[in-house]
Amino acid sequence: MTPRTFERPVRVPFSACDPAGIMFFPQVFLLFQDHVERWITDALGIPYAELLGPRRVGLPSVRWETDFRAISRMGDDIMVHLSVERVGEKSLTLQFAIVGPDGVRVEARQVIVCTSLDTHRSMPFPDDLRAAITRFQESSV
Repeated sequence: MTPRTFERPVRVPFSACDPAGIMFFPQVFLLFQDHVERWITDALGIPYAELLGPRRVGLPSVRWETDFRAISRMGDDIMVHLSVERVGEKSLTLQFAIVGPDGVRVEARQVIVCTSLDTHRSMPFPDDLRAAITRFQESSV
């Protein structure tokens, strides 16, 4: 079974590039964060803004492992991929790839911990979020 992937195309904007016209590495992490927000909202069906706002559920990153294999330039069309590696009681491990026409440019692994935005302590994932992640993880393409 192939893990399900949430993917979307992105054109590398001027605002994401350094003076050499190459995507500046911190912008890659902003792109990944935006992708997580879209995944939760669009693929899982739970508004990300609702989680952080009224529900006070935080999803901070606690670990990143990233391999930069090739550069992306301003105007490049790339595809951003996200898949679920593991969902635990309080943590989630995601895998990312940025792929261009020439192949994989960036691969990353992120660990997110579910927290209360009131206490800033870890907590179990809310039942609806856990169920949505598990459904996504268990479905195949």
